[in-house]
Amino acid sequence: MSQDKKVGIGIIGAGNIAQNCHIPSYLKQEDVELVAICDINEARAKEAAERFGFKHYYVDFNDMLKLKEIDAVSVCTWNNAHAAAAIAAANAGKDILCEKPMAMNVEQAEAMIKAARENNVIFMMGFTNRYRADSKLLKEYIDNGRLGDIYFARAGWLRRRGTPLGWFTDAEKSGGGPLIDIGVHVIDLTWYFMGKPKPVSVVASTYAKFGDYKTKGVDRWVALDHDNPVYNTEDAAAGFIKFDNGASLSFEVSWAINGKDTGIYSQIFGTKAGANLDPLTIYGEEDDYLVDKYPTFSKENNFDNEIRHFLDCVKSGEEPISPAEDGLAVQKMLNGIYASAQAGKEILL
Repeated sequence: MSQDKKVGIGIIGAGNIAQNCHIPSYLKQEDVELVAICDINEARAKEAAERFGFKHYYVDFNDMLKLKEIDAVSVCTWNNAHAAAAIAAANAGKDILCEKPMAMNVEQAEAMIKAARENNVIFMMGFTNRYRADSKLLKEYIDNGRLGDIYFARAGWLRRRGTPLGWFTDAEKSGGGPLIDIGVHVIDLTWYFMGKPKPVSVVASTYAKFGDYKTKGVDRWVALDHDNPVYNTEDAAAGFIKFDNGASLSFEVSWAINGKDTGIYSQIFGTKAGANLDPLTIYGEEDDYLVDKYPTFSKENNFDNEIRHFLDCVKSGEEPISPAEDGLAVQKMLNGIYASAQAGKEILL
């Protein structure tokens, strides 16, 4: 694609992540044309089209994908529709930015990759935390060898009471609870810092202790559809992943727990130095003394960075920083965690 041409964008799914993250970031780019938006709720699709300036709106993404003006799409649906939407987009020759998690299971993820390869389209995962300013700086430190051989890491995100309202707690739509919602972020990001070693086994537990709690005075992410709540997912998960290079990753995630809110955390331990993501800290040694460093970086919007990178890949044809193959690897870890928790034993991946 010519560098001067505007990229025609279609949005599949007009919920919160589309309206609050993807679309505002697209609107900041000068080389974008918002062509069409689709949602199973026609009134929502129409309202979003009028609000953001899309030329068209649809209820069926198959109809929307027939538009020649669309070069690329963001898939922002419920998790259970990621595969169908992405495969249809690939078959229509559209480049794809897919929200996390990639799919509901490994088989769907593999089918998505197959469709993208057969149609020679860009497929980028929406692993947005890779595009944070602190993440980019830490990855540069790691790639330059400043941490040495990374052999262990810890990752997590604990909320005291922060279960989202809406489809997130309905396993038929989401595929799981906090593990597949926020755990996907911390597991992916930390695995990325570790150099993306091949996962070989996992042992894990999941817990469903709180469900539809009635705690007052707490903030919750509210989906646009939240009138008929279903609570059949876990609200916490923890486990241990081993990789083929001998490294390992410990993780813990929860929507609701009787403990301190942690926010996202990622701790990396290498032979030369270690690191903590937030606040970004490097734990090293100089002249035989322990030294802590706090790198300075500019504030950036990770969704703006993600969208800009996607557009650059669409124009250049280069592989994204977060390719579909990484989505598949993370999907294997997620589904392995659920399988281990159900079986009550270590699972080979």
